[in-house]
Amino acid sequence: MATIPTITAFESSPDRGRGFARDMLVRWALEEVGQPYEVRLLSFKQLKEPAHLAIHPFGKIPTFETAEFTIFETGAIIFHIAETYPGLFPKDAVGRMRAITWMFSALSTIEPAILELEVPRLIEREKSWYNERLPLVVQRVRSRINELSNRLGKSEWLEDSFSAGDLIMVSALRRLGSTPILAEFSNLAAYVERGMARLAFQCAFAAQLAIFSNQKDSK
Repeated sequence: MATIPTITAFESSPDRGRGFARDMLVRWALEEVGQPYEVRLLSFKQLKEPAHLAIHPFGKIPTFETAEFTIFETGAIIFHIAETYPGLFPKDAVGRMRAITWMFSALSTIEPAILELEVPRLIEREKSWYNERLPLVVQRVRSRINELSNRLGKSEWLEDSFSAGDLIMVSALRRLGSTPILAEFSNLAAYVERGMARLAFQCAFAAQLAIFSNQKDSK
């Protein structure tokens, strides 16, 4: 019998149940392929303890554990899930490589630009240079998003069908929801809505939100 994987997640998520913690992507991927999983919740203190550092040297979440191995890094975990279970990679070799390309694009090109906008708004707002720097960051994000919008055009997904590339891309674009930028690109806004409307996303979101809800109920 195959081992049911265990993933790690925040015991107390800093996003307060909004689904931005990195285990959300892994949950979504597992829901897409119909693979049951278990969750081990960790406190911030436990993230830095030897037991967790032995499986994730940077003391973060998520990790993906089976009886045979443990891996970390969200992109690597989703790649493994897509390689192991049908549903997130096209069956043909070219389609598979295109999906992998979009995975890397989301993680290496789109998301870093968005985080460059998100992080300063959270931790640098009181700095003297914040108001001068912010428009430059916004313009870089808008330029990158415009390029993605042009590529997507009127298509439903980045390629012929939903793939791991779309899963990661939608997750990255969701971070723009608190800004007016995404709404400027109607095709990308609709693209994100399509991703979030998928049953697998809804199940993953509900599972992560339940952790935060349980925390509130226990207080």
